[in-house]
Amino acid sequence: QVQLVESGGGLVQAGDSLRISCAATGRTIRNYSSLFTMAWFRQAPGKEREFVAAIYANAQSTHYADSVKGRFTISRDFRTNTVYLQMNNLKPEDTAVYYCAAKQRGETEYAYWGQGTQATVSS
Repeated sequence: QVQLVESGGGLVQAGDSLRISCAATGRTIRNYSSLFTMAWFRQAPGKEREFVAAIYANAQSTHYADSVKGRFTISRDFRTNTVYLQMNNLKPEDTAVYYCAAKQRGETEYAYWGQGTQATVSS
């Protein structure tokens, strides 16, 4: 089983930085963390959930949405099973609930989701 808990959201001004975290717990991910792809998604009010960034099972490959490329960085710590999203030069349009997600290598869909953390960027 896998549980994901996000933290670190808050209210910042445009141009500021924010780092959000996702702690992954559960026997499956604790013992086989290197087999999981981790990702961040976000959902703004009135909009559909969208992909933000992913870090693959080998932790050496990452992928970003065009809207955040060059501003956001995803990373993971296998020792603590924590995934981070460093968000720099934030814009008001980055305001959203940010969700952490996980899937096992070879799976198409993300099967595990956190409850989300709110990030609000004021202009």
